[in-house]
Amino acid sequence: QYLRKELFPMHPDLKFAGLLNPLDAPHHVRYDTPSPYREGVVVNRPTKPGQGVWVNVGLRQCALVGVSIPVGTRVTVKMPDIRGKKLPKTLRGTAVAPSKPRTEEGMYWGYQTRLAGGLFKVLSECPYKGGYDLTIGTSERGLDAASADFKLPPFRHVLLVFGGLGGLEDALLGDERLAASDPSSLFSMYINSCSNQGSRTIRTEEAVPITLSLLRPHILANKPK
Repeated sequence: QYLRKELFPMHPDLKFAGLLNPLDAPHHVRYDTPSPYREGVVVNRPTKPGQGVWVNVGLRQCALVGVSIPVGTRVTVKMPDIRGKKLPKTLRGTAVAPSKPRTEEGMYWGYQTRLAGGLFKVLSECPYKGGYDLTIGTSERGLDAASADFKLPPFRHVLLVFGGLGGLEDALLGDERLAASDPSSLFSMYINSCSNQGSRTIRTEEAVPITLSLLRPHILANKPK
């Protein structure tokens, strides 16, 4: 709630966003829940020279972070261990990279998005060094991912691609930078996550949870080389 009010101003497009089901994600930490990290936003509150900035981290008091960060910036803050203790008069935290909770503590800490100008850019602009070592396309013409002998090869970074109403075929036709005639040739694997679907099409917002649920045990069992 505190981040929403600070980072997302009132807008007509978001008029009914409050009617959506809450995510209640683990990195949306409640004020009474101890956590080694909290998400915050820098507030316009004066400090002494060299002291840093005040960050609203969703507690009854702001945290003092000892670096200079522009007002309104979202920041991940490493918190002091105050479990079983009273909040100190000045709560001091440390600004860290947003990836720290995941890499240091193994905590789920949200996701990042990137905008790609077509299917070519989806496949070629990987943010990870070495690129994606496993790419998976989804289609009703793919391999049945629910079959007993289905399995994923070992991987470090996997890319899972969904098409729109016209499937990945339309995405391929709309990108002149790709010379392939069959979208299945662009991927390491081409899977059907909802065989015998019983309808002509499956919406992308339906295909995403269906496919992720099906692949989850395979992803959790992954042992990268």
